[in-house]
Amino acid sequence: MILIGIGGNLPSENFGSTPEVLRKAVQVIDAKVCALSRCSPWYRSAPVPVADQPDFINAVLELSTEMSAHALLEELHAIEAEFDRVREAEFDRVRTVRNAPRTLDLDLLAYHDDVIENEGENGLKVPHPRMHERTFVLLPLRDLAPDWVHPVTGRSIDELIRALPKGQRCEILSEVS
Repeated sequence: MILIGIGGNLPSENFGSTPEVLRKAVQVIDAKVCALSRCSPWYRSAPVPVADQPDFINAVLELSTEMSAHALLEELHAIEAEFDRVREAEFDRVRTVRNAPRTLDLDLLAYHDDVIENEGENGLKVPHPRMHERTFVLLPLRDLAPDWVHPVTGRSIDELIRALPKGQRCEILSEVS
């Protein structure tokens, strides 16, 4: 099972509102990168850490591909750039900050049951090192894979959700609009 977190909280001049950006990004992933198996329901969440910026819209995608985890992450970063995402490595150039608002965020959450530490130029880590701290990741992940177990900690998705830090606002959306 390959799991990708998708989210955003800014519109794009080229792609429209946040929901439009996210829908189009899912289409690009499915058409150009790998086969989309399933998409969780969409959630609206407050920024983490708490910040004065718009709410995010998030989901988790299940994909299938023959690409390596490293190659997949490179493709995801290319899609983010196509959708006007500025990555941390570019922060100095654009004078922005970590966890800033963004048009599109694609995170490789899990690649089968593999555990990968600091592979390649981008320091690939799988499972995603902060996923267990994020309500907006774990709730949609549970919608797709209620029996998922973290390959490092051995904890079930329900155990991870119970251990989440308190106060993260995250609500399921009936539709993305």
